[in-house]
Amino acid sequence: MADDDRGADGDEAEGSAKKGKRLILVIGLIVLLLGGGGAGLYFSGLLGGKKEEPVEEAKAPAEQKKAEAKAGEPAKQGDPVFFELPEFINNLNTGSTQTSFIKVSIILEIGSAEDLARVQTMQPRIMDDFNTYLRELRATDLAGSAGLERLREELLRRVNKATSPAKVHNILFKEIIVQ
Repeated sequence: MADDDRGADGDEAEGSAKKGKRLILVIGLIVLLLGGGGAGLYFSGLLGGKKEEPVEEAKAPAEQKKAEAKAGEPAKQGDPVFFELPEFINNLNTGSTQTSFIKVSIILEIGSAEDLARVQTMQPRIMDDFNTYLRELRATDLAGSAGLERLREELLRRVNKATSPAKVHNILFKEIIVQ
């Protein structure tokens, strides 16, 4: 009978050791999850961290140059001036009954404020040239970064032709969506 009592005590000791290990494992997992969650909240900016500047105070350089140009303040010699064109939404040439669209927002980088006046005067011609060109494109023409560079070069060539003698230095894509 004494042997039976020792066996029951051994099982109880072994069971309590398993419970202790489980308890430590569960507590460790809870601490790890809470620490990871806290770190995630901190780095996402929801918990403490540094406060962001209001969007109204920090203007993007393009918007600042555009605002200066509209206000009539002359830009410094050699500083580029940015001019945002209205958004373009065009059908693409699919060659079938299926329709495909492109939506493009473009900012022109102009060499000087004097050239800006010429670009603003010629805006209807620029819009017409861009719309005509975009309607003849296929979705495959715009595939990849090489397609976008070809689009940039062609639009730059067309805008410089329309605004000559003024010089547009670059075409900046604010948004491009092909559907």
